[in-house]
Amino acid sequence: MPETRNVLFIVIDQLRADCVTGALAEYVQLPNLRALMQGSVTFTNHVSVTNPCGPSRASILTGQYAMNHRSVRNGTPLRHDTPNIATEMRKAGYTPMLFGYTDTSQDPRVHDKDDPALKTYEHPMTGFHEVVEMRFATSFPWRAHLNNRGYSFEDYYDLFKPVSPTGGVPALNDPAVYAAEDSDTAFLTDAFLDHMRASSDQNWFAHLTYIRPHPPLVAPAPYNRMYDPATLPLPSRLGSPEEEIAQHPFFGPTLARATPADVVEGFPDLEPTDDNIQTLRAIYLGLATEVDHHIGRVIEFLKDSGQYDNTMIVVTADHGEMLGDRYAWGKMSIYDAAYRTPLIIRLPQLAGDAAGTSVDHPTESIDLTPTILDWVGQEIPNSMDGRSLMPFLLGKAPDDWRTYSFSELDFGNPEAPSIWQTTLGTSTSNSCLGILREDRFTLVEFASDLPPVLFDAHGDGEMKNVAADPNFAADLYRLTRQMLQHRMQYMDHTLSLDFITPEGARHAKRIPPSVG
Repeated sequence: MPETRNVLFIVIDQLRADCVTGALAEYVQLPNLRALMQGSVTFTNHVSVTNPCGPSRASILTGQYAMNHRSVRNGTPLRHDTPNIATEMRKAGYTPMLFGYTDTSQDPRVHDKDDPALKTYEHPMTGFHEVVEMRFATSFPWRAHLNNRGYSFEDYYDLFKPVSPTGGVPALNDPAVYAAEDSDTAFLTDAFLDHMRASSDQNWFAHLTYIRPHPPLVAPAPYNRMYDPATLPLPSRLGSPEEEIAQHPFFGPTLARATPADVVEGFPDLEPTDDNIQTLRAIYLGLATEVDHHIGRVIEFLKDSGQYDNTMIVVTADHGEMLGDRYAWGKMSIYDAAYRTPLIIRLPQLAGDAAGTSVDHPTESIDLTPTILDWVGQEIPNSMDGRSLMPFLLGKAPDDWRTYSFSELDFGNPEAPSIWQTTLGTSTSNSCLGILREDRFTLVEFASDLPPVLFDAHGDGEMKNVAADPNFAADLYRLTRQMLQHRMQYMDHTLSLDFITPEGARHAKRIPPSVG
């Protein structure tokens, strides 16, 4: 094992798993990620345990299900004392460097009411050293970079509108106003490389987070027209939006909430035609290729600086993107496209025969922080619900590994009722759902009095809700009971295994449930 142990933890915002391994993989060029996979372990059944951005990153970085950390929507505070990857890496002697963002809403109980930290949900998570501020809603260093390069814009969001090269009315897939070398992706990578050139003489931990291919869907040339929309497969969907809505009451407000016009700037009346949808999908894939190009620059730097063979590399996404599947956009959904994410992990020297292999066991986003802590030799706190993936990386799948994955989604809003609340009559407290996925069945249960959803992979899969079919009554009962057991077994363990005795405080180590 290497004496020096560096960790590069890359999160790509909103990258679907099937761009790397799946239905879209053959249509998008990701040469650097595919080369990385040759010496890594690729996890092909990996899911985010919650959505959207803030909650998903809270789960990734704390190792907790949303039901425990309860930062369940963008803008919902995360407790200030929740152990996370940054606080624990500091205990291991690392300075947790952040290049990008964690989308963390701060705990108002430990801040003055006028503290700027309480005016954005994009504040860095406790424990991180923010080296480069690259937040989506602000990104002041990138703005300054563009100004210094001679770009002019009146409004920040003008940067996300395509511009006609000839000065005419812009087309949907015209390029961004900035050149590829000045994009937010390029800027962040340049800043990372500039800083890391001076860090080769010490153990380091770097969290590098790319905004793209998160909407608004606009790309600099040549990525804006790298893919021909006509050559791409159409989204996976039923015959009409009305057929989708008829599947379950949840889908009506879901489709009404986000449309193709919501994922691009400057086209408020964009019609959901197949031509427009395919063009947006092509831009998305172009942005994914742009991120891949810059990840290649990062890997090349590690090799050229002699650090590749002592650096653990983790590449994943915070969540997926519907991208027109089921006539839906974004990630506020129950379908796999919104939750399945790529996961590639490379260990220097330790991978052995596991290098270049794939793992199809169910893995969850809460497993990443425990895995990194395990590799650097730092104790995994009892608060963390995830499990280390190190056995898989060493080619030894545990006998007691989970047989299903679990995700959650809160779709309410305590400040202004969400479209689901107003349409379905739910409250803030019961506007939430849980998703349990086995090899064959997927169960979706709601906290409110809404009927469940059940998909059968041996039948029509996600294309048909069979929850009301009496032939599946026994499966519905079993899975409902399994979801209840899961929630009971994974209740918060932060202090539940500590106890006070006449001799002082005692501490027991958390052991994962044998059934999950």
